[in-house]
Amino acid sequence: MPRLTIDQVAPGAYRAVYGMERYCQENVEPTLYKLIKLRASIVNGCSFCTDMHSREALEKGESSRRLFAVAAWHDAPFFTEKERAALALTDAVTRLGEHGVPDEVWEPAAKAFTEEELGNLLMAIATINVWNRLSIAVRNEPPALEN
Repeated sequence: MPRLTIDQVAPGAYRAVYGMERYCQENVEPTLYKLIKLRASIVNGCSFCTDMHSREALEKGESSRRLFAVAAWHDAPFFTEKERAALALTDAVTRLGEHGVPDEVWEPAAKAFTEEELGNLLMAIATINVWNRLSIAVRNEPPALEN
């Protein structure tokens, strides 16, 4: 049982975050957005979002091999250079350390995407990180397994 239901106790804030989500859905390539959401959720340890985004991606036709490989994307041969650049950026922004996003992560992303695409990727990464932090804080749990 979650500690509280954010959309009920802070509906205006929830609608604002959901607005970010809708923007990202409309402005980030769908397969790439699914990979970003899954990777950030794995990095953050958000079981609710990891479950949700992996199920959604499977329903949309993503292969289980690619989804499982998101956890070890550095070594997996299943991702394009653009996807790798986005996954590296996702890792760097999600784990944002004292020195920010390193040039060795930023530069490949800046080469792979236009400035507008890069801005939209950053919004997508920020948005899933908001969802992850809220979900973890209130202890959302994935639905029970169906037998």
